[in-house]
Amino acid sequence: MPADLAVIGLGHLGLPLAQAATAAGIPTIGFDPDAWAVAELRAGRPPVDGSLTAAEIRRMLSGGFRATTDPAELGRVRTAVICVPTPLGEDHALDLTAVGEAARALAARLRPRATVILESTAYPGTTEEFLRPILESSGLLAGRDFHLAYSPSRLDPGNRRFGYANTPKVIGGLTPACTEAAAAFYGRLTDRVVRARGPREAEAVKVLETNYRHVNIALVNEMAVFCHDIGVDLWDVVRCAETKPFGFQAFRPGPGVGGHAAPIDPNYLSYKGRSLGYPLRMVELAQEVNGRMPRYVIQRCATLLNEHGKSARGARVLLLGVTYKPDIGDQEGSPAREIASRLMEMGAQLSYHDPYVPQWTVLDRPIPRADSLYEAASAADLTLLLQHHRTYDLQGLAVKAQLLLDARGATPAGAAHRL
Repeated sequence: MPADLAVIGLGHLGLPLAQAATAAGIPTIGFDPDAWAVAELRAGRPPVDGSLTAAEIRRMLSGGFRATTDPAELGRVRTAVICVPTPLGEDHALDLTAVGEAARALAARLRPRATVILESTAYPGTTEEFLRPILESSGLLAGRDFHLAYSPSRLDPGNRRFGYANTPKVIGGLTPACTEAAAAFYGRLTDRVVRARGPREAEAVKVLETNYRHVNIALVNEMAVFCHDIGVDLWDVVRCAETKPFGFQAFRPGPGVGGHAAPIDPNYLSYKGRSLGYPLRMVELAQEVNGRMPRYVIQRCATLLNEHGKSARGARVLLLGVTYKPDIGDQEGSPAREIASRLMEMGAQLSYHDPYVPQWTVLDRPIPRADSLYEAASAADLTLLLQHHRTYDLQGLAVKAQLLLDARGATPAGAAHRL
């Protein structure tokens, strides 16, 4: 059966979109040049980032979804959504390499009246100034011969309350007709479509939403350090503050900020060599504050061990939860890796436990996985909770652990040392 939709990029953005489209009865193919990833999906095996389970992959396949590495398939669809990764490079600029490659593969086979949508994180202007010229190398003009739009991804992996259907979808098209074409597609997947004035506004939505999270986490992380220094229970402060019915949204501190949504500073517009001439100071400061948190956690670990007559060198340290979010297997940007690296450099003997991560390597060295959680906590000089998975009985762990540092504020009050 010919496909109506091509999802380009079968990672943490593309697979959930393909899942939602297949469930809605839209004939869907997934294109990715990674032959190994495609072979795994065809075999019904879940992706390593844990974005979908094996059962969900099997349901997609039985619903008609096909994964392919053949770009010729792109010439047979009416809608193509680009969901490739745009990671931050060493210069803190978004790397648009994969977007360019996807666009070139699509341009060689672009059909008249097709709809092309970019969902990858991008700077304001990317759709018009970077993506559009590549697609128009096909000889077709955006806004006249094919529709072009941007729609920021709003996926929240592991969220059991909000999914594709009940999360409003923002769309900004190159022309009003482009917006309506994209809205007609997303209207089959979601309950509400929000129309932006254009692609730049839609792209700026992603910048604002991502930086909002990082700036507020940075604020509460600074408060965590401040409150600890003056002997105030920050977790109780947040508990009380969130009772205010207006003007406050609760964020909680942690050992660092992970995930795929890195802070975005539009000052770094590497694809055009442009610069605003000034940074977004709040974004830079938030990145600095959040980047310090793994080192602060290490400092707290060393202090606790010292207070109990132990040195970090030779100490047995058990790390609990090494993913960036609870109840998923995705380790993208998790602060656990930096924390583990620093502990190893200090001479600590590490082990870890995570129900979603069967194997874990740090600094090219495999970290032993604890089979019996309670026994491991009892044997460790320090147990460090980095991620609160639902399967963890924190009350029981607090009883078994010799010394427990809770970096997530998830243990009962008084049961452990909190960040």
